[in-house]
Amino acid sequence: MSLTLAMVQPMAHRPPNDERNVADAVRSVEQAASLGADFVVFPESYPGPWRAPVSFDPTEAMGAAARRHGIHVVYGTLEQIDAQERTAYNLIMLAYPDGRQQGRYRRTHPPGPWIYTGGEYWDFMYVTGSEYPVFQTAHGVVGLAMCSEVYMPEVTRALAMRGAELIFMPAGVDKQRLWHSWRQLIWARAIENLAVVATTQNLFDPRQRGLAMVAAPEEVVFESTGSGLFIVSVDLQRARELRGLRDGVGSSARCAAKAGVLDQWQRPEMYDKFLPRPARSARSETGADPLPVRGAGVAAS
Repeated sequence: MSLTLAMVQPMAHRPPNDERNVADAVRSVEQAASLGADFVVFPESYPGPWRAPVSFDPTEAMGAAARRHGIHVVYGTLEQIDAQERTAYNLIMLAYPDGRQQGRYRRTHPPGPWIYTGGEYWDFMYVTGSEYPVFQTAHGVVGLAMCSEVYMPEVTRALAMRGAELIFMPAGVDKQRLWHSWRQLIWARAIENLAVVATTQNLFDPRQRGLAMVAAPEEVVFESTGSGLFIVSVDLQRARELRGLRDGVGSSARCAAKAGVLDQWQRPEMYDKFLPRPARSARSETGADPLPVRGAGVAAS
């Protein structure tokens, strides 16, 4: 199944002028839709806000733009918890073209408050989330993650095991010396999860180096370090085919990524041994049954 992504790597407005990003984002949604995109993807914290207590909320504007132009919109914002304490979840949101309730992912890693407190750009007391929702769309199952969570393979694996085949990982700002390892990990997350993984970031100065990128399991489909709106066609069908194949002798002659890593290769009986602690059942810790292993299956939102 082929679909079209509009990857936006904007020249963003810095806080305290970040509310100006909302109007720019709405214009980008319109442009992406006019170019036939199925999804438009913005960076982490774009259009904002970046700081607490929050002074604006882009949710209604992004949802209205998605409905008006018939396109899915992936964007970043904050979910304020306590204005006085300046606590908030950092969110990646998914606005639907049919106006249904927007999907949201609350960043889960690392533990807070981390770099979001008192920084040049961000300034809020970051609170971690604890869920890995996936979202059914007309084009496939979508998972949302964020920025340097690319260094935590457990995050995208949790999404893939819930059926996500298109994973958006919007990022924040210039990666500096991390750029090369970050780029490698975006593709690695696609390879190991047999998914399409897409990222983009904010730019505040033309001298900064961006990282807008779309990776499929077998190849990097697109990448750019510059600012702009980029149209990228991706094929989910190939990822689905790889999820449906079994790895074996001769597989490397026809597959450029290892098939079977989400089901054939899995050993659920080993999960309690991955961490150096006494084995405890998922039910005893959470009150819920352990998550079933899923390969190419489709998950509910």
